[in-house]
Amino acid sequence: MVKVVAKNFAQEDKLDEIIKLYEELVELTRKEEGCITYELFQDEKDSSILCMIEEWESREALDKHLNSQHFKRIVPNIKKYMIKETELNVYNKLI
Repeated sequence: MVKVVAKNFAQEDKLDEIIKLYEELVELTRKEEGCITYELFQDEKDSSILCMIEEWESREALDKHLNSQHFKRIVPNIKKYMIKETELNVYNKLI
C-alpha cells in the first residue's frame, strides 16, 4: 500500500476556483482502479493550505493515476493558482 500526502499553497483569492477543479479531480480519481482513498483537506489555521491525502493499492496504481488523462488536464490548471511548489511525500506502508 502507498500513501501520498501533497500539501499545496493556494492563492487565497482563488480558493473557489481551485476547489471546483479539485472536485472534478477527486470525482474522476475515485473511480480509478487501485484508488483506496483520495481526499482534499483544508488547514484549520490557514485556509490557503490544501492537502491531498491519497491511498493506493500499489505504486503501479499511483503511477497510472499520475499519467491519467484527467490528472494531466486538471492538475496544471490547479498549479496556476498556487503560490509555491507542492510539498509531496510518498510513503510505503511498513506495518
